[in-house]
Amino acid sequence: MDNANQNQFTIDLSETQSAISETIRDFSEKVIRPKIMEYDESQEFPFEIVKELGDMGFMGILVPETYGGAGLGYVEYALVIEELAKVDPSIALTVAAHNGLCTNHINLFGSESQKQKYLPDLVSGNKIGAWGLTESFSGSDAAGLRTVAVREGDYFILNGSKTFTTHGSVGETLVIMAITEKSKGKKGISAFILEKGFDGFFVSKKENKLGMRSSDTTQLTFDNCKVPAENLIGIEGDGFIQAMKVLEGGRISIAALSVGLAEGCLESALKYSKERKQFGKSLSEFQSIQFKMAEIATNIEAAKLLTFLAAVEKDEGKPINKTAAIAKLFSSEIAEKAASEAVQIFGGYGFTKDYPVEKFYRDVKLLTIGEGTSEIQRLVISRILLSE
Repeated sequence: MDNANQNQFTIDLSETQSAISETIRDFSEKVIRPKIMEYDESQEFPFEIVKELGDMGFMGILVPETYGGAGLGYVEYALVIEELAKVDPSIALTVAAHNGLCTNHINLFGSESQKQKYLPDLVSGNKIGAWGLTESFSGSDAAGLRTVAVREGDYFILNGSKTFTTHGSVGETLVIMAITEKSKGKKGISAFILEKGFDGFFVSKKENKLGMRSSDTTQLTFDNCKVPAENLIGIEGDGFIQAMKVLEGGRISIAALSVGLAEGCLESALKYSKERKQFGKSLSEFQSIQFKMAEIATNIEAAKLLTFLAAVEKDEGKPINKTAAIAKLFSSEIAEKAASEAVQIFGGYGFTKDYPVEKFYRDVKLLTIGEGTSEIQRLVISRILLSE
C-alpha cells in the first residue's frame, strides 16, 4: 500500500495509473472547481470541460486505440471517475455515462462498421453519447419497456418514449432499447443506434433535478422514427442481454463515483473541523466529531476495496455480477451517509451553498437510484447467493 496520504490508503497503482490520477486531480482542482456552482445553478451542460477531457483521452477510456480511444481498463476508468467526483459528482456522472453506457455499448457489441462510424467522434468528445433504457412504466423493471421497433424494408420504425435519459438533449449519438418481438419478453428486446436529427426523433422535457444538475437528463419521444436496419446492434433480441452487461460495468463507475463523493465529503469535513471554533476549541477536538469522521473514513476504505476489486476482476475477465452489485450497493449507501454526516459537522453552514457539502448532499441521492437501485442490487446479490 502507498502510505503517502496519511488520511487514507490507496491500492497499488502502476506508474501510468498514478499519472492518470494526478492528471485528473489537477484538472479537477484547476478547471472544474471554479465553475461548480455556476454549472449547478444554471443546469448548463459543461461542453467545454467535456471537450477538454476528450482531448486528454478521458471520453473513450475503455475504447481501443484503433478507434481513437485510450485503450485502458476498468481500474483506470474507476480512478478517473473517483477523482472527478471528489470535486464535482455531476461532471463525474457525465463522464461515467458517456464512457460506460452509449460508448461502451457500441464498443462491446457494435459491428466493425458501427464502431468505425461512431466511436471516433464519441471518444474525442466531439459528440456526446446518450443511452435509453428507462421508461415511465419500466424503471427497475427494465424488461417492461413499451417502446417498439417494427421492421419495414431497410428501416426499423420506432414508436414510444424514454425517460431519465442521461444526455438526452445534448447527445448526438444514442443507443436505444426497443421491443422487436413482444411475445418473447426480454428476449424480444433489441438495441439500436440513433442519431440526432433522425426523422421522428424528438427531445422532450428536460428534468429539473435535485442534484447532479449540470448532467443533462431528458425525456425522449419516438414518433414513427426511421432507423436504418444497419443500425441494429448485434442481432434482434439481444438488446436486453447487452444492456445488462453494460449496466454491470456501469455499477463499477457508480461505485467509484460514490467513493469519490464520500472522499470529497471527508476532506471538506476534516478541513472545516480544524478551522471552526466552538466553546474555545476546534470542532476536531470533540470526540463526537472525531467518531463521525472515523466512521466515514472506515467506510470509504471498505468501499474503495470493494470497488477496485470489481474493477480488477472485470479487467481480468472474471464474472463480476455479484462483485459489482456489492460494490455499488455498499459504496452508494456509505456515500449517502458520509454526505449527511458532513452536513451535520458543518451545522448551519452545511445547509448553505457557501460550502461544498450542500451540493454533495443533493448529488449523492442519485447514487442509490441510478444503474439499479439499492433494492435491485440486493435482489441481484440474493439471487446469486441462493443459486450458488
